[in-house]
Amino acid sequence: MSRIRQHVRGSRLATAGIATTATLLAGLLSPAAYAADRPTRATVLGNAARVLADRAAALGLTSAQDTSVSDVVVDKDGVQHVRYDRTYHQLPVLGGDFVVHMAPDGTYRSIDRATRAAITLPSTTPKVSAPKAADVAVNALRAANPGDALKQVKAKPQLVVDALHGAPRLAWRTNATGLDSHGNPVARTVLTDARTGAQIDAWDTMETATGDGKSLYGGTIALETTLSGSTYQLKDPTRGDTYTGDAADKTDMCTGNGCSSRAPVTLFTDDDNHWGTGTAADRSTVAVDAQYGSDMTWDYYKDVHGRNGIGNDGKGSYNRVHYGNNYSNAYWADSCFCMTYGDGDGTNFGPMVGLDVAAHEMSHGVTSKTAGLLYSGESGGLNEATSDIFGTLVEFYAENPQDTGDYLIGEKIVRSGFPRDALRYMDKPSRDGNSADYWSSSVANLSVHYSSGVANHFAYLLAEGSGARTINGVTYNSPTYNGSTVTGIGRAKLGAIWYRALTVYMTSTTNYSGARAATLNAARDLYGAGSTEYNTVAAAWSAVNVN
Repeated sequence: MSRIRQHVRGSRLATAGIATTATLLAGLLSPAAYAADRPTRATVLGNAARVLADRAAALGLTSAQDTSVSDVVVDKDGVQHVRYDRTYHQLPVLGGDFVVHMAPDGTYRSIDRATRAAITLPSTTPKVSAPKAADVAVNALRAANPGDALKQVKAKPQLVVDALHGAPRLAWRTNATGLDSHGNPVARTVLTDARTGAQIDAWDTMETATGDGKSLYGGTIALETTLSGSTYQLKDPTRGDTYTGDAADKTDMCTGNGCSSRAPVTLFTDDDNHWGTGTAADRSTVAVDAQYGSDMTWDYYKDVHGRNGIGNDGKGSYNRVHYGNNYSNAYWADSCFCMTYGDGDGTNFGPMVGLDVAAHEMSHGVTSKTAGLLYSGESGGLNEATSDIFGTLVEFYAENPQDTGDYLIGEKIVRSGFPRDALRYMDKPSRDGNSADYWSSSVANLSVHYSSGVANHFAYLLAEGSGARTINGVTYNSPTYNGSTVTGIGRAKLGAIWYRALTVYMTSTTNYSGARAATLNAARDLYGAGSTEYNTVAAAWSAVNVN
């Protein structure tokens, strides 16, 4: 299903004046071509503004609150979806986001909300100071890295309204960063009650997976490059100037809010436009892998979902390779809109530039630009699973004979010293020794990399079905919680359903029950209520005990 989307995060629409004219709303958006039979973006936003005016009380919107449009989706049939963030007395409301759904004629259909709690506080003046909140966050960062003498620890508090954890309250959201004993970055976001100083929640800031050029993992790759004078640059003008640079084994502290847009790297260049040797001894070899990962991820989202880059704005990201010292990680950071890759520890992990790893991490950027799933609890598991799902779909999409598609996560980066042949397994997630195959009330207490197993298992069942089978030479045997037999509907339909659920129905606080509802809504939109696809979504969720 083709879509037209526009990101306008940061544009402010005061609730007190919700019934703003379409002419004013049009000023928030740059012009673009629309099919003659589709509503213009100004019209869509005008429709949404009228819905907000009519339903302000039901949404709990008051004169103390502002809303900002963060995303607009117009379906091929003219159905409209507008995503909003919310502030209270100019403070960001965590869990205040919602999505308005409208019929082709602009009339109201429904609203998905991250929280239904009334957003009101007795005061927005904190009793706990920012330095005290910073101390709590620093202590939490140290506690998350026991036995490591962290260096250059910094913390930056921001006053927010927390509507994620029960009744809304004033809180400090603090991004704490530091360097471990190897000089590699560590980061944690901590929520602190601004009245009592108690820690409310904490989660990792860096969303990670622990996981013609000659690449390390993908064979010889065709590359689009830029000629500058007599030198070629590893910069792709056909994909938003996405480029790859050498971090020279150094690190930076730019992982949280307020970071500079570009962290220092040296752009890879070459004299003859033949890059790498296929071995890690040549520093440009892993740069080929990183650039290839960006290319395939860009192409998958554009060709399959009509998405123009991670931010859907045509702008490329960039890659930093050779980052840190024996750094066995890769991560996406919104703050620099970039991917960062370590070279691995040489024992368990090689360079972290596997195709599914790259697509996994870049998909965190897509999640951030759409549903914004909180990286904690069940929503954090769904965030991680979203990246595993799309990382897997990108690998199948690429059809690279040197890295054939499979439902193993990170299989290329693990070495013989690692106790398994992959980081995670989608057919039966518990094969990694930690991940959950099925939902239970304790899933929210797991690391997000393990609670993701429930959605990964659902995705495998939805695409391939239950029982034993062999795909591209890899053997799988996927069980079900209820002993049912699930017949898969294929990867293409899995991707279509999950992408629509993520971009149209999920919010920052969506949990597994909400994910079931979101994917059923998506299947209904795409294939019809009661269709085979709709019924299989329901069956696959029941098969992982999400009912």
